[in-house]
Amino acid sequence: MPDAKNADHLTAERVQSLTEDDLHALCEATDAAILDGGGFGWVRPQGHMALERYFRGVMLVPERSLFVVRQNDTIVGSAQLVRPPRNNEAQAMSASLMHFNVAPYARRLGLGRLLLDEILQCARAMGYQFLNLDVRESQDAAIALFRSTGFELWGHHPAYAFVDGCVRRGLYFVKRLQDQSRITHCAADIRSDTGNPDSMTESRTSRSLTLYPAIDLKDGACVRLRRGEMDDATVYSNDPGAQARAWCEAGFHRLHVVDLNGAFAGRSANTDAVRSIVANATVPVQLGGGLRDMEGIAAWLEAGVTRIILGSVAVKNPELVREACRAFPGRIVAGIDARQGHVATEGWAEISDMQATELGLRMQDAGVAAIIFTEITRDGMLEGLDLEQTAQLAETVSVPVIASGGVGSLDHLLALKRIADTTPGIEGVVVGRALYDGRISPVDALRVLA
Repeated sequence: MPDAKNADHLTAERVQSLTEDDLHALCEATDAAILDGGGFGWVRPQGHMALERYFRGVMLVPERSLFVVRQNDTIVGSAQLVRPPRNNEAQAMSASLMHFNVAPYARRLGLGRLLLDEILQCARAMGYQFLNLDVRESQDAAIALFRSTGFELWGHHPAYAFVDGCVRRGLYFVKRLQDQSRITHCAADIRSDTGNPDSMTESRTSRSLTLYPAIDLKDGACVRLRRGEMDDATVYSNDPGAQARAWCEAGFHRLHVVDLNGAFAGRSANTDAVRSIVANATVPVQLGGGLRDMEGIAAWLEAGVTRIILGSVAVKNPELVREACRAFPGRIVAGIDARQGHVATEGWAEISDMQATELGLRMQDAGVAAIIFTEITRDGMLEGLDLEQTAQLAETVSVPVIASGGVGSLDHLLALKRIADTTPGIEGVVVGRALYDGRISPVDALRVLA
C-alpha cells in the first residue's frame, strides 16, 4: 500500500496576494497553531474575523513579507520575513523571522523545513547578511529545526512570555546568510585602567558593496555600448564563457549579464552565449534582456541563472513582474533604466513619462528582490555614476539598489562608497568598460568596495 504522505503535493512560496480561499485556510491554520501553543504571540484562538483583518494588514506593510506552505494547494502554515525600517540604518544588514508556524494537522511532512528553506533563500537573494529569530523555550520541534539549519543560540530571556499562568523563557537565535559576509566586526577599544576617556579610540563598521562585472552580449560577443547605442559598441571578447571564467578567477562573487539583442528584439537572442557563461561561471549569474513572459523566465532559471532582471516589461506589463515574483521569490530583479530621470524601455529606444522613483515603488510592491538603476546618458562614458539619482531611489524604496552606468575610475567607486555609508539601501554597483579597458583592476576595485 503506498504511503499517503508521498502523495501529498507540498510547496512553499512568498505570497503577494491572497484569494478568499487562501485567506480562509490561512486563518484556520493559524488558529490551529495558536491552540497547539506555538507560532504567534497569541495564546488563545482569535477567530476568523480578527485573523482576516490581521493578515490583510500584513499584506499592506512594505517591510513584511508573508510566506506560506501548502499541502495539496491549501495553506497549512506561514511565517513572516521582517525587514528593518528605513530609520534603522544600524541594523540594515539583518532581517527577522517571525510567526513561524505549521498547523498541527499538517506536521511531520517536512513542511517546516520547506518553509524555512524558502525564507532563507529569499533573504539571501535580498542581500541580508544575518537572520534573527526568537522562540519560546517550550517549542521543542521549532528549536530543533532552527538548530538543524545552522541557527546559533546567542541568548536567553528569563521572562519572555506568560502562558497558562507560567512564565516561559525565550531563546534568541541568529544565522549568517552569506558565505562571504560583507559585514566587518569591529570592537571598541577597552578603556584603560586609569579610566581616562582620552585613551579610547573611535571604532566603526565599514559596509562593503558588491561589484557586478558586466557581460553585455551582442551577436554572441562581449561588448560595451556608449549611452545604450547599439551602433556604438566596442567588442572586448568573442568568448563569453572564457570571460565569465576570467571574472570569477579575478575574485568577483556575482556576474551581471545582459542580452542586448534580446532587449531590442523582445526575446532571448544570445542563447548560446548565455549558456556558455552559466556553464563556466562558479558564482551566481543574473540575466536581463528580452525576457517578457513566464516561460522564458522559468527556462533560464532552470538552466542555472540565479536571478532574472526584468526591465521594459516592468513598465508595460507589471502584472507579469508580480506573477514572476510570486513564482520565484527572491530571484526577480527590476532593471530601471532612465534618461534624465525618465524611464526608458525597449533596449533604451523609448522614453516614457514615468519617473524612476515611481517605477521603483511599483516594483517594490510587486515583490522584486532588488533594483538595478542605470542612468543611460552616463552608461559607457566613464564619467562617473549619477549618485544623486541613485541615492534618491535608494532612499525612496526599501529593497536593495544596485548602481550602474558611468564608472570609469577608482575615485568613482570611492564616491559611491561614501554615499552608500549614509544611504544603506545601496547594495552594489555594475562595472563594465572600466574593467575591460584596465582603467580599474579587479584587485583595486574589490579592495575599495570591501
